[in-house]
Amino acid sequence: MRIGVIQASSQREKNPLIFECTKKAAPGHEIVNFGVFPEEGESWSYVETAFLISLLLSSGSADFVVTGCSSGQGMMLACNGLPGVLCGYLPTPQDAFLFGRINGGNAASLPLGLGFGWMGEINLQCTLQKLFEGDFGVGWPPEEAGRKRRDTELLRELSGITKRGMKECLERYPKGLIKKALGRKNVIEYVKKHGRGIIELEPYCT
Repeated sequence: MRIGVIQASSQREKNPLIFECTKKAAPGHEIVNFGVFPEEGESWSYVETAFLISLLLSSGSADFVVTGCSSGQGMMLACNGLPGVLCGYLPTPQDAFLFGRINGGNAASLPLGLGFGWMGEINLQCTLQKLFEGDFGVGWPPEEAGRKRRDTELLRELSGITKRGMKECLERYPKGLIKKALGRKNVIEYVKKHGRGIIELEPYCT
C-alpha cells in the first residue's frame, strides 16, 4: 500500500511528527511525505490540500492518505466533497480502529491543533497504530461483520454515483485552484509517475 502524508499549512510544524508516526504505525508500506513542510513559505489551506489529496487518490497514485488541519473537521469535510476520497475524522484511537475496520475509507483527517496539548504526540501515535492495525473494511464487531461490509460497499457505490468524476470536475473547478496545485511539484510529479490514469491539469488553467 502506498500511503501519502500531507497536511494543511496551519500545522506545518507537525509534518515531521505525522510522517514519523505514520512510518512507525505502518511498517512494510511505502510512506511518502508531501508536506506541507515546516520550512515552506507558501500557505496551503485545507481546501487546497484536499484537492491535492483527491488528485493522489483518484489517480491511483496513493492508496491511502494521512492528513489533517487544526481541528481535523475542515479537512475531512473538504476531502469528502471531492472525487475519489472517503475520509474519516479520527481524533482518538477508538475512532481510528473503527474507521479502518468498518468504514474502510482511504483518507484519515487528524486534529493537529485542537486538543493537541500535553502528550498529544502519544495520542497521534496510538491513533495511527489502531488505524493500520488490521485489514481495512473487514467489518466490526465480528458477529456483525457481514452487515458492516455490505454497508461499506453500499456507501462506496452511492459515493461513486453522487460525485462527479475528476475530469468533469476539472472542467468546473476554479482555474486559480488548479494553477496553484500545479505548483505542488512533488505531488504533481508523483501523480504523473504512479497514476493509473494520468491527470493532466495544464489544459484546465487556460
